[in-house]
Amino acid sequence: MRLPLVLLTLFAILASGQMVGPTAEAQEKLSPQWLREGFTMRVSHRRDNGEMMQMVRPILGAVNESVVQVLSGGQPVALGTVVGADGYVLTKRSELSADPIRVRLFDNRVVPARVAAVRRANDLALLKIEANILLKPARFDAEVPGVGGFAISAGRTGRPIGIGSIGVLPRRVDHQGGLGVVLRQGRDGRARVDRVWQDSGAAEAGIEPEDRIIAINGHEVFSSNSVIETLSGIFPGESVQLTILRSGSTLDVHAGIRDLGILQETENDSRVNGPRSVRLSGFERVFQHDTVLAPDQCGGPVLDSSGRVIGLNIARAGRVVSYAVPSSLVRPETNSMLAEARAAAN
Repeated sequence: MRLPLVLLTLFAILASGQMVGPTAEAQEKLSPQWLREGFTMRVSHRRDNGEMMQMVRPILGAVNESVVQVLSGGQPVALGTVVGADGYVLTKRSELSADPIRVRLFDNRVVPARVAAVRRANDLALLKIEANILLKPARFDAEVPGVGGFAISAGRTGRPIGIGSIGVLPRRVDHQGGLGVVLRQGRDGRARVDRVWQDSGAAEAGIEPEDRIIAINGHEVFSSNSVIETLSGIFPGESVQLTILRSGSTLDVHAGIRDLGILQETENDSRVNGPRSVRLSGFERVFQHDTVLAPDQCGGPVLDSSGRVIGLNIARAGRVVSYAVPSSLVRPETNSMLAEARAAAN
């Protein structure tokens, strides 16, 4: 669907954030009588105001029945996008931290689901709805527009939940996870904890200074370098089993890996950025847009101004920084996961 020229013109002006109140002359040039009567311009300095959301809703018609809400442990944690008519939904993997997993459909029905396949490199999980329901898949079939192009995020029932513009084209975002400890080499050559970061996964797990890390996930490690190298393959949002030696006793603890960007930020940074995704780094390829999303609004589709699905929201990384996996990567990942899940089911 293509917007009429007058709506596209308004869209561009509103997105710039510069139009607080147009002159009467500007209104006459930009909008016909019906639009001036039906669209309140005095609040149009916000591109995500109610009038703007209502205006772009027809663009999302193709995904009206293709976006679901994902619940983990009884709490809404993400959105999901239907990718298989036989009950398969694509969502954000790192938020699935507790059972049971359920899915709220476009018509408000809540049905059980299970994880059928995962792709750790891009934080994707394929869910299989455990109910005999025929769903309408979204179609990921468009390239990402250029910098400055619109990115419209769809929520459950296909309603718009955010309007942004693309700031950075698809690129790799390197893994920035950490346990939250500073290590030093002990006299015995073992990695010894020198300091534990506040609010880190290590602190939450009860790791203390002078603990010696002797194994990770059951595999023995020796030096600080071997600990760092092993942990580098574990993404934020995942957890590890650490075997530590403390005062002559061996202990096993589970610790979460957290994003270094969150661990290192100040209290003021945290207040400005607001809630962010558990995992906001470590993606093979994402494009960046400035839509303000909540962490539990990731996992749904992103569309351009013509109604084509250009990607899947994967992380809220900052106050006005959201990442989305482009359709060119979503398609092969989805096809691979669907083949894996359907083969396992037969």
